[in-house]
Amino acid sequence: MPPLKSYAPRNEFNACRNGKSSPTDDVGASCSDTSTASETGPSSNIISTQRCKPSPYCSGQYPFKMLENLNQLRGQTRFCDVDIVAGGVTYAAHRAVLSAASAYFEAMFRPELGLNEVNQKTVVLHTIDGEILNILLDFIYTGRCEITQTNVQELLAAADMLQLHEVVDGCCEFLCRELHASNALGILRFSLFHHCEALTKSALNFVHGNFPAITQEDEFLDTPQTLLSQLLTSELLRVDSESQVFQAALRWIKHDVTQRRCYVFEILSLVRLALVPVKVIDQALRDCRDMSVKVALRSICRDIASKRGQLVPLRVCPRELAKKNIYIIGGSRRETSTTWNPEDDIFDTVAKFDIFRREWSETAPMEIGRILPGVAALNGKIYVVGGERGAQILANGEVYDPQNDCWLPIAPMVVPRCEFGLCALGNNLLAVGGWIGDDIGDSIECYHPEENVWQIIGSLPEPRFSMGVVSFEGLIYIVGGCTTSTRYLPDLVSYNPVTQEWECLARMQVARCQMGVAILDRYLYVVGGNSSSQGVLSSVERYSFDENKWASIYPMSVPRAIPAVAAADGLLYVAGGDQPCEATFYRAQVTISAVECYDPLTDNWKSCPDLPVSRSEAGAVVV
Repeated sequence: MPPLKSYAPRNEFNACRNGKSSPTDDVGASCSDTSTASETGPSSNIISTQRCKPSPYCSGQYPFKMLENLNQLRGQTRFCDVDIVAGGVTYAAHRAVLSAASAYFEAMFRPELGLNEVNQKTVVLHTIDGEILNILLDFIYTGRCEITQTNVQELLAAADMLQLHEVVDGCCEFLCRELHASNALGILRFSLFHHCEALTKSALNFVHGNFPAITQEDEFLDTPQTLLSQLLTSELLRVDSESQVFQAALRWIKHDVTQRRCYVFEILSLVRLALVPVKVIDQALRDCRDMSVKVALRSICRDIASKRGQLVPLRVCPRELAKKNIYIIGGSRRETSTTWNPEDDIFDTVAKFDIFRREWSETAPMEIGRILPGVAALNGKIYVVGGERGAQILANGEVYDPQNDCWLPIAPMVVPRCEFGLCALGNNLLAVGGWIGDDIGDSIECYHPEENVWQIIGSLPEPRFSMGVVSFEGLIYIVGGCTTSTRYLPDLVSYNPVTQEWECLARMQVARCQMGVAILDRYLYVVGGNSSSQGVLSSVERYSFDENKWASIYPMSVPRAIPAVAAADGLLYVAGGDQPCEATFYRAQVTISAVECYDPLTDNWKSCPDLPVSRSEAGAVVV
């Protein structure tokens, strides 16, 4: 049979590359100069010495076909030369395939190592469950395995032993997605035991970022002392106040006080007790029943009172990621001394209050000014969406990174909104109700930061705006506000985004709208606002999530509507807002700059440094 003529078209798989001719060319033309043949004439026998290297043929489907055929051979027990036994179940396999997939099996079957399994037809794996081994064998022969909540831990441990690193990575990715306050410490301990660096990093970041919630879970009580000490020394704990760290440490000690009383000074020395209010320590002392812990707390109190600092450090700073700054974002100004211009007095600026230094400063401004926007903190960043500018209701949004002091745009909401609620839940944001043009909205939409996408996920029982919206322990709470039929509402309702179920809860004592809301120590605080009978309110009431009851607290020094409200370091801060003002011919409201904070331990309000400029209709968030 004569040899086939070569065929090397210029733009196909075997075409010349880099100006060189194909080695299969049996004509004398150079790839870099196609005129050579014509110049030397048709009878020329000149052959180019420049040859291009052929590209090897590669079949993308061949590896999959090979694996599929090997798996079929395994299923038919053809050419199988070893039986693997686990949990009393026997699985036929090929030594070569197992060795190629797993360094564990490769070492087991390598003759020069002289292990007994080299000459054994049957190999027993005593520490692996039979079903888990079956899943891993399926992966070796197919590259696929099903990871579930019920098998992930056993699967990771077995894959780690057999050195199937791809399965270990898959299990780690699965566990990263499953991180929750109720399991994060367990996952962290599991990842440390199996030396899974990526999972350890993700779990530790989650524990740092959700420390207050995690300390309320039963899993926290079983934390080893060494791991607890490591956590308490961290600068990365994202806490509202050092009191949360103190109470968590005491809760851990009291859980098994007989065994743990020997760690009292060691553990409490890691808490920055100089930042904990003395009244919090005194209350812990009164509630404590163990004498040895009482003695330790008394000694610490005397040490702090005498300023000796022998038992606990006195010169301490807040943790690096402790929530210590209040951001007042956007809003407007209307003062009696100036002629109000809606365009000039809408703020794009952000005022930052350091609660420890008690100083105001200004950060990078937003791209555009907004009044009545939705504001929320998520994963250490601040999100601002919607609001109003002039007569335009906005859908766009921005995100602020405090570390870099810069704003970046995010995807716009599905529906433009102002006077609505925005809160963080899990790793997402939820926008609720509000004005959506000439009408009141009832939709709920969710923002996914990783995908930068908003989507409608539900609706309110009826349209509502100018209400308070917060999230707490997986539920959304909506309080007060206005509907199409009622101007001032006393209602409190909760919404479960998973089941999409609504529940009516205890009503406020005073129906109100345009108030400020914040959560502090398992209470929902509702501050000021407008009411039908009393106008602008100075009254404050709080709702107990545990008791489903409302109670009035000491009122603010001045009445405020649409104030900026935030909770930080065990205190409730209220900044700015509208205040009634008697004009010559009519009753008006003007913005104020006064700031005050409420201490629940004393049931009193104290004055704080004023805002740099009076403002109302602003958002407040703590980072």
